[in-house]
Amino acid sequence: MGILNITPDSFYDGGKYQSEAAILKHAEKMLLEGASFLDVGGYSSRPGADDVSTSEESNRVIPAIRSLAKEFPQAIISIDTFRSNVAKASVEEGAGIINDISGGELDPAMFETVAALNVPYILMHMRGNPKSMRALTTYNNLVKEVLDYFAEKISQLQLLGVKDIIIDPGFGFAKTREQSFELLHHLQHLQILGKPILAGLSRKSMIWKSLTIAPEDALNGTTSLNTIALLKGANILRVHDVKAAMEIIKLNNVLNQA
Repeated sequence: MGILNITPDSFYDGGKYQSEAAILKHAEKMLLEGASFLDVGGYSSRPGADDVSTSEESNRVIPAIRSLAKEFPQAIISIDTFRSNVAKASVEEGAGIINDISGGELDPAMFETVAALNVPYILMHMRGNPKSMRALTTYNNLVKEVLDYFAEKISQLQLLGVKDIIIDPGFGFAKTREQSFELLHHLQHLQILGKPILAGLSRKSMIWKSLTIAPEDALNGTTSLNTIALLKGANILRVHDVKAAMEIIKLNNVLNQA
């Protein structure tokens, strides 16, 4: 899954892809490098990020999705939003997946919207919102609480008729750096839920802060943790750097066939 942030303030690539030409050029690059999905987001979810109005988010993502769907009709487009009305409008313009960082917590209409649209849903674990989540990192048993969260949410979604659910443990979302590593260490336990696992580790602070480097220098660390995620059962890698991710996916496939 290639990341396409239509935002001015994302932690790594904010402001890079604002014009239609820049958006289409980067999307083409990621698709040629092997991306299966393009994940379009118009609301920065970095810790402490400012709130963005619904209209502003829509004004960022809807024209982008419309252009992407027209230019690359074969591409699978994911809309990265926690707002049901943005999700609905995006699907109507050509998006085929809803990627919700809040797991329905920030919009009570999201689950019913997903069911009505009949599209796959990426269910992430988070507490609070991007502005408050850094203060919500107290757990008695992190892995168990994340598992319980997913089990409950999956049950709610299935009762509404949602069939295609992907789970994302939410590295860095209401989790300290140490907790994110703990979750990665035990990632294989999420397989008990029987759902595909998405790992979003790309250039996150758990990497660059641990290595005392900048996000721009965190590709090697990202590749390392993505490899670990694959070995522990991840099915989808959400990345800024598609070429590097595809190389480890191919090597992992060779390893699994040995």
